[in-house]
Amino acid sequence: MPTFNDQLRNRIELDEIPKRIISIVPSQSEFLWDLGIRENLVGISKFCIHPSEMFRTIERVGGTKKLDLEKIRTLNPDLIIGNKEENSIDDIVALQKEFRVWMSDITSLDDMYAMMNSLALIFEKQKEGSLLVQKLEASLNRLKNVFQSERVLYFIWKDPYMVAANGTFINSVLQLLGLSNAAASRERYPVLTPELIQKLDPELCFLSGEPFPFREKHLNEFQTLLPKSKIVLVDGELFSWYGTRLLQLEGYIEDLVDKLHGG
Repeated sequence: MPTFNDQLRNRIELDEIPKRIISIVPSQSEFLWDLGIRENLVGISKFCIHPSEMFRTIERVGGTKKLDLEKIRTLNPDLIIGNKEENSIDDIVALQKEFRVWMSDITSLDDMYAMMNSLALIFEKQKEGSLLVQKLEASLNRLKNVFQSERVLYFIWKDPYMVAANGTFINSVLQLLGLSNAAASRERYPVLTPELIQKLDPELCFLSGEPFPFREKHLNEFQTLLPKSKIVLVDGELFSWYGTRLLQLEGYIEDLVDKLHGG
């Protein structure tokens, strides 16, 4: 019986290729769809909105942090695919008692590639997975250091203000782009006071569209707080969704650089 290790070092034994799969992380669901196992997806989270065909046609099993365990039991999956950060530990522990659960733990681009290759191996889609990884690597490599070490704060929340700091996937994307995270001396998603934000004095301020829905109406607030900074709304999916969603990052960043620096 083949044995696979997930990114939390859990051992999962599979007697055959899983035929009934539930994916409870949006970015991983999209990758699985692109990998070519869409016929075997029986459940996704309500936040797995891309691609739209998947969202429309696959049963939803609750939110990433609050799963409908009874619905999952009804769907009787061969394998559930989750993530350490995005899913509730209580839900995962409960599911592990009844089902095979493969967990990712992604804080870097290397972790993302490892996840993609590992899942491709489980579903015997190594060729397809390798092609997607190669395509993604080539695209991301073209984005290396497109910025010139500008200092940035990447906001994910307000009331209180929270930013992405060291040890996050978002930080790894910022580093790839050549940006210097002004909060890099802190870990994960720290709360910052207005006084500290002003002291950090970033050149750029990115307001992410998720998880907090920053919009145009918030720009003046941050411009008042950071009068010397360039304040810009950014697509949070393209900084935080690990997997094939990042194939769209190259064109997006080209437009963003042009917006910030006028070409």
